[in-house]
Amino acid sequence: MKSRRLAILFAIAVLSLTASGCGYNTLTTKHQNVRAKWADIETQLQRRGDLLNNLAESAKMAGVQEQEVFGKIAEARSRLLNATSQPPQGEAGDRTPEQRQAIIDADNSFGGTIGRLLVLQEAYPQLQSNQNFRALQDEVAGTENRIATARKDYNAAAQDYNTARARFPTVISAKLYGFKEEPYFSAEAAARQVPQLNSNSLRQTPTK
Repeated sequence: MKSRRLAILFAIAVLSLTASGCGYNTLTTKHQNVRAKWADIETQLQRRGDLLNNLAESAKMAGVQEQEVFGKIAEARSRLLNATSQPPQGEAGDRTPEQRQAIIDADNSFGGTIGRLLVLQEAYPQLQSNQNFRALQDEVAGTENRIATARKDYNAAAQDYNTARARFPTVISAKLYGFKEEPYFSAEAAARQVPQLNSNSLRQTPTK
């Protein structure tokens, strides 16, 4: 009887180790996909930050005086650059889920600022003939589309990984090897609102 119990316990131990090894391989593969998709997002966010800065400078050179809009852009860009410049603290030079969440929060800090910047032409007609501003505006619009695609691809990879991580028996490997849940990329409500096309919409505090 005792021998039978030992045999059962041994079999359970072997199965657990086997499942753990298979789970580790599964999680590693899916997590590598998350890393790749996240890298695409960071590339596009960096490009957006540079383009918005250049767009703001172009508007200033054309005589636009919306300093509140420019200040919000500079503040949001600084927060994003600070988050993305932090050295990765995860294993194998990877960012931790906490670091990724910080970048998501920093990106969301742009809020409706992008929209207010892009409708400056409504309040400053001289920008409509400014070829540099219009070219940068087109580049920003294209970058926003690429960011949206990159977010969608990343969220799909994160969902696939998080789902596998939460399932049995893979959850055992996740606990044993420290695989953490990855955050999802979601925009704040303000970032999805279409700005009103008038000069007061450019400001946080409309004039009376």
